[in-house]
This record gives sequence, C-alpha cells and structure tokens, in this order.
Amino acid sequence: MSEADMNMEEYPTEIHDYLVAFEKSLGSVDEMLKTMMSISRSELLQKLDPLEQAKLDLVSVYTLNSMFWVYLATQGINPKEHPVKQELERIRTYMNKVKEIADKKKASKLDKGAASRFVKNALWEPKDESERSSKTPARGKKRK
Repeated sequence: MSEADMNMEEYPTEIHDYLVAFEKSLGSVDEMLKTMMSISRSELLQKLDPLEQAKLDLVSVYTLNSMFWVYLATQGINPKEHPVKQELERIRTYMNKVKEIADKKKASKLDKGAASRFVKNALWEPKDESERSSKTPARGKKRK
C-alpha cells in the first residue's frame, strides 16, 4: 500500500473534502503570517494612519483569538463555554466602532453656505408695498 492509501484509511472518506479545504486555509493563514512577520511592527505602524493602525491591531487580535478558539475545539474543549468567546465578542464590538468611524470619514460633508443659499432661495418671501404697486394691473376684464 502506498502512503496515500494508508492516509485515506485513517479517516472517513466523507470528510476528505473538508480536510483538503482546511489544509488550504491553513496554507493561506501561514502565508499571511509570513507576510506580517516579514516587516517589523513599528515600521508597519509608521506607514499607517491611526485608524488603519486600529484596524490592524483589531484584526491581529481577532485572528489570534480565533486560532485559539480552533485550538480549543481540537482539544475537545467547548470554546462557547470558554472566556475566549467573550473576548471575541468584545473585539467585534471595537471592530464595529472602528467601522462606524471609517464610515463617518467617508460620508459626504455638508457645505453649510451652499445649503443655506438653497434654502433661502427656495423659501417664499413677501414683496414690499412699493414692489406691488409698480407692477402692471392684474388682467381680468377687458376695458371698453
């Protein structure tokens, strides 16, 4: 028997696709970690504005806690009953706050001067008595 055949016999064939997908995901995580570790954190933070720094920190801590969640699951510990669940929820709360801040930055700014001009020109203003009398008489009956 080849080594591949022996490996296939060690686990049920129904989960083979799941294991292949899991292996690909692990490879992706490994690549991302290598990329992140290739540059020092201080150099990376210097290139980012404060909002981007917060996003990076939150994604990093969320990823770390998620990996710990997976580790607990592989050890037969229910992560839903572990304090890591509250930590992940806390991090998600901060991620939502950062998202709100980013959305506010993207929102269009109101030009107060232009808005007041639009409103002023759109409102009806009564005319002075002098302006009313200088107008031609209203049309109605024909004169004979």
